[in-house]
Amino acid sequence: MSFSAPAAVKPEPAVTSDSAAPRRVGRALDDLSLGFRRWRLPVALAQLDIRNRYRGSVLGPMWLTLSTAVTFLALGFLYSTLFKMNLQEYLPFLVVSLILWNVFSQVISEACTSLTSAEGIIRQVPLPFTVHALRCLMRNAVIAAHNLPLILVVFVIFGINPGLVALLAIPGMLLFVLNAFALVMFLGMLCARFRDIGPIVNTVTQLAFFISPVIWKPELLQERQVWLVLNPAFDLMEVVRGPLLGQSPGLMIWAAAMLITAVVCGLSFAFFVRFRGRIAFWV
Repeated sequence: MSFSAPAAVKPEPAVTSDSAAPRRVGRALDDLSLGFRRWRLPVALAQLDIRNRYRGSVLGPMWLTLSTAVTFLALGFLYSTLFKMNLQEYLPFLVVSLILWNVFSQVISEACTSLTSAEGIIRQVPLPFTVHALRCLMRNAVIAAHNLPLILVVFVIFGINPGLVALLAIPGMLLFVLNAFALVMFLGMLCARFRDIGPIVNTVTQLAFFISPVIWKPELLQERQVWLVLNPAFDLMEVVRGPLLGQSPGLMIWAAAMLITAVVCGLSFAFFVRFRGRIAFWV
């Protein structure tokens, strides 16, 4: 009886560790890519949030539309009288401004808890963190969609036709959404690490409301309105509001809005690349 020599056993490949050179940028890009490819999941979660918020309500989200319409009428008549403005010119400006500002402020407010509120999911389910940011953004987009018809109603009542210049609101809205998403990512991580940041952000947002032309028109500043370009909230609102009202924003406003977008997105991505691996421990 002959015995054959045992087959040579191939050595197992060495397990490589990336602790010395972590693929932070690659993992961050993979998180963003996978999160956007799974866009149906944040949409479903956003719809679930809205249903839970208005559970047991007869009109549901329509309560928000009705309360917003009443607010517009009350503020429109009041401030048009205080500022001595024609209601036909002031009310459309107020409606567009408040709808944009409500979306902006609500996104910032919920961005502070976008990750901490999903603590259970983050600790148990290996989902991209981008999903939680998109969930916050889409939830507010759906709520804003209930108020958008108010703009059309006011425009029809007062006979406002912005014309083809309204198409400029599309790139303006893109800049608006990019900044909103970047802020949700950045503030979500920052507030998960430092819980005191949330109240500070809400205070700053409240202050920004009064120093930004939301309920007052930029023309009231007269020759000083040129300094409004230094207000990021004004730039991001004006590239959407101006075209909707039939006014083309100046090149300085467009340049400022694009510069703000680049800075906010760059800062958010750099923070996400550096601290993405610690989010699960922060929440």
